[in-house]
Amino acid sequence: MNGPHDLGGQMGFGPVAPEKDEPYFHAEWEKRALGITLSCGAFGAWTIDESRHARENIPPADYLAASYYEIWIRGVETLLARHGFATREELLSGHNLQEGAAPKRVLKAEMVPGALARGGPCDRPVETTPRFAVGETVRTKNFNPATHTRLPRYARARTGVVETVQGAFVFPDDNAHGRGENPQWLYTVVFGGGEIWGEGADPSLTVSIDAWESYLERL
Repeated sequence: MNGPHDLGGQMGFGPVAPEKDEPYFHAEWEKRALGITLSCGAFGAWTIDESRHARENIPPADYLAASYYEIWIRGVETLLARHGFATREELLSGHNLQEGAAPKRVLKAEMVPGALARGGPCDRPVETTPRFAVGETVRTKNFNPATHTRLPRYARARTGVVETVQGAFVFPDDNAHGRGENPQWLYTVVFGGGEIWGEGADPSLTVSIDAWESYLERL
C-alpha cells in the first residue's frame, strides 16, 4: 500500500540525520511501549505482518507527527480492539469495562529471555525450485495494492539483477490478512542508481532490496 510509512525516495522530508551515540530509548515510556507490543504479540492473535499493516494504516497526518514508539502503541491499540481484547472506550479510559477475549498464551517475565532468543523465524520449506537465478536480469511489477506489500514504491517497475537467492520465507502480503503463510522464494535484487533516481543520479550508487518471487518478472 502507498501509505505514510513508504517514504523511500520521497522529497521534502529533509536529510537523514543519525544521532551520535543514540540511546535505545529516549524516554522511560518507550521501554514500556516496546514491552506492551511484544507482550500483546505473544497472545497469538495476530502475525507480525498484520501488526506492521496496522501501523501502516495510521492516518498520514497522525503517522508523520508521531514518534517511533507512538506509532507502535497506536498500532497495538488497533489490534487489541480488532481482536476483541479491549474496546476503544477502554483504551481511551484506561479501565476494563467488560470481559474481553482471552489470549492463547501470556508472556510472563521469566519467559522473556527465551522468547527473545528464539525470535520469530520465518523461513519455510517449499516444493518449487527458484524461478530466477543469480545474475539474471529481472523487472519488478508495477502495482499499488490497498493491502500490505513489502515492495517499496520507489522500486516498482524497475529493472535490476538478481544478486542472491535467499531461500523461501513467509509471504507477508498474504500473512498480514489472514490468508496463510504461502511461502515464496526471496531474492536480493540490485538496481543501479540511474534506474531508481533517473537522470543525474550518481552512477556509482546501487540499491539492493529483498523481493519475493511474485514481485518479479523475467525480461
